[in-house]
Amino acid sequence: MGEVNTFMQSIPLEYFITLCSVLFCLGVLGVLLRKNAIVILGCVELMLNSVNLLLAAFAAYNGNSDGQLLVFFIMVVAAAEVAVGLAIIAMLYRNTRSVDVSIFNKLKG
Repeated sequence: MGEVNTFMQSIPLEYFITLCSVLFCLGVLGVLLRKNAIVILGCVELMLNSVNLLLAAFAAYNGNSDGQLLVFFIMVVAAAEVAVGLAIIAMLYRNTRSVDVSIFNKLKG
């Protein structure tokens, strides 16, 4: 078949693992520490993209496209998550004039 992924395989896999771990930890810290709903949504996307990058790197190192196919499905789910999340944030802002997630406690019935 030949050398298809020579550039990806020239970078050590440990670099990808380290980069994705740092990105995922930054996303987790953003979700846990921030109160702005839009920033939290962005941090969730950062976590999903770090997993996508790691799956694509593993797929390139193994020489198959299974990981890249899984990345495609994760991106579809992430797009749906963003659509629903932004709709919830828009309704929250319409009712409370704020995107602070601590206001969700006041919405209990």
